[in-house]
Amino acid sequence: MRIAHAHRLRTGRYSETGRRYIVTSVVLHRQPIFLELRLARALITELRFAHEQQWAHSLCWVVMPDHFHWLIELRDTDLSELMRKVKSRSTQRVNRIASRQGRLWQKNFHDHALRKDQDLRATARYIVANPLRAGLVTTLRHYPHWDAMWL
Repeated sequence: MRIAHAHRLRTGRYSETGRRYIVTSVVLHRQPIFLELRLARALITELRFAHEQQWAHSLCWVVMPDHFHWLIELRDTDLSELMRKVKSRSTQRVNRIASRQGRLWQKNFHDHALRKDQDLRATARYIVANPLRAGLVTTLRHYPHWDAMWL
């Protein structure tokens, strides 16, 4: 599936160390692969690894069945390189666990740089509430694939 405006996702992309971004990446063909607990946990392992490597400081994230949202403060790499590493490592891990081959992610990702005065907690609440808005759960307590630094 080719998205006509996909090339615009990269237009004007600028990485700034210390800047806060919301990044979103979608599974190829929107397959709900992360409904399977062990595969969702494999992606979460890679998000945490990126934090441990200080490529980005994770402020919050949520893994949905076919995509993820991640609020970060960019650290020791640029945004495209960060996403390349996370998507590559998570693809290898998921493929190994699920005995599958090939691509896992759509080629591009979406990013949104936050303004300096933007309320981080409100942004984080919005991100982690995705499972509620999607109707996956009635309370966030019942959704296992999210975290926020404030909790």
